[in-house]
Amino acid sequence: MTKRWILLAAGALVLAAAAQEAKDAVYKFQEKEDIRNVLGFQDPGRPGSLTVDNLFGTIEVQGADRTDIELTAVRTIRAKNPEKLGRGKAEVVLDIKTAGNDIDVYVDGPFRCQVQDCPGIRWRDWGYEVRYDFVLKVPRKTAVNLKTVNEGRVVVRNVEGDFDIRNVNGEIILETMAGAGAAHTVNGEVRAAFVRNPAAACSFRTVNGDVTLAFQGGLGADFRLKTMHGGAYSDFATTALPGEPVKKETIDGKTVFKRGGFTGVRVGKGGPEIRCDTLNGDIFIKKNG
Repeated sequence: MTKRWILLAAGALVLAAAAQEAKDAVYKFQEKEDIRNVLGFQDPGRPGSLTVDNLFGTIEVQGADRTDIELTAVRTIRAKNPEKLGRGKAEVVLDIKTAGNDIDVYVDGPFRCQVQDCPGIRWRDWGYEVRYDFVLKVPRKTAVNLKTVNEGRVVVRNVEGDFDIRNVNGEIILETMAGAGAAHTVNGEVRAAFVRNPAAACSFRTVNGDVTLAFQGGLGADFRLKTMHGGAYSDFATTALPGEPVKKETIDGKTVFKRGGFTGVRVGKGGPEIRCDTLNGDIFIKKNG
């Protein structure tokens, strides 16, 4: 990281700390609640799907040898005054729906738009803020669809199902994965490690942060790599995709690709397309073991 980027990172931390102090000064009233629930699938013998749609807070999903979902969450309400605290408790609810083998966990409130011309979330001063921090234990083959926006990261471990992970102001970390899918954020790194290489297309994207992927040996995939202010590096031997010349060099035993624009490279005999995209960061394709 250059001196300029170090200064920018330090400046961002200072601004974040100042913003948090300002928020603490406004939201002086607080209440916490622990939530616990066990959610069952209609047919536990078939893989199910889990959707968590959050706004403020973290989501952590852990695959395990089980047939149902164990949900725990901490709900934190902060408000400007006791009246707003009461409104937050009444207006923001955790809506859980089960339809067959699909389980949907939805943080609902007046900030959700239900009309066609609304972009999805109404950002305004409600006088309170409600944060949910989730931990869910799921069957390993569960497909996961996870979303959060502010003040939280998304972490998934030991899940073999496909994934669709969305964040805005936070990192995405996927560990010991075996499925395929997408992981996109805006401010934060995206990191994924596979115990079984993806058999279908994947997409990993951020604006401010690195994209770091780790695969098993014997990988066969076609990569589309793009970074504006950074480099792309691979532990695997690569060749240009047919019809796509690529400019590259070797630095300290690693292949370094050109900067700017998408670069298409093939690992092994090729395979599913894996797209990696960042604006301010590096891309690392690593080999496990």
